[in-house]
Amino acid sequence: MTLSANINVMKKAARKAGRSLVKDFREVENLQVSMKGAGDFVSRADIAAEEIIKAELMEARPSYGWVGEEGGEEAGRDPTRRWIVDPLDGTTNFLHGLPHWAVSIALEHKGQIVAGVVYDAAKDEMFFAEKGEGAWMNESRIRVSSRSRMIESIFATGVPFGGRSDLPATLQDLARLMPACAGVRRWGSAALDLAYVAAGRYEGFWERRLNAWDMAAGLIILREAGGLVDALRPGEDILTSGEVIGANEAIFEQFSKVIRNA
Repeated sequence: MTLSANINVMKKAARKAGRSLVKDFREVENLQVSMKGAGDFVSRADIAAEEIIKAELMEARPSYGWVGEEGGEEAGRDPTRRWIVDPLDGTTNFLHGLPHWAVSIALEHKGQIVAGVVYDAAKDEMFFAEKGEGAWMNESRIRVSSRSRMIESIFATGVPFGGRSDLPATLQDLARLMPACAGVRRWGSAALDLAYVAAGRYEGFWERRLNAWDMAAGLIILREAGGLVDALRPGEDILTSGEVIGANEAIFEQFSKVIRNA
């Protein structure tokens, strides 16, 4: 594969942050943890990882803008490009000692995501893609699955916690979907859920109330792997609405009808 300079910079930053997170993950019981909100935790490991990523990316591309989960938004001298970063997607898993979390880095150009990296440091799986160049996991090209029957398909979602307002809608989704499929998984990382659909491990994924940094990188990885992605309400912008549905092409229409209750 021939990688652009930007993808190499992104992968390097993700690996460096991943090494820091893995070190802290081994001592998870000693982490200093504070509350950002109901069920939404942040650790000093999370903040340190974002600082590592920001230092790497901004050194390489000082004119680009920045949006990070912990550090907020900064305009760049180049108004057409910005990084969208989640240093630790799956923080709750991380803090509970569950090895399912990832570093997510996306590059946006003129409002379009053009490159993305999702790095599962605990398993050393690096998912990445560039617009028009396909999707990869480590050294292997990845594609969505070819399953076309709902009853043989596995789907992923995030089940709202702490009595969030979107819990009833998700429970209704599950009531319609579960009798029609082979299973639903809730693993706690939207970035990895999207990457897993891209790699053919799931057939589809949907979720509400996500942030741009939760899914920006995963969206281009899934698209470049041959998947279809849309907002839950057609016509809306995915990153703005925070609602997404994605699947392999063969299953997308059936799956979306169930979730959208069409």
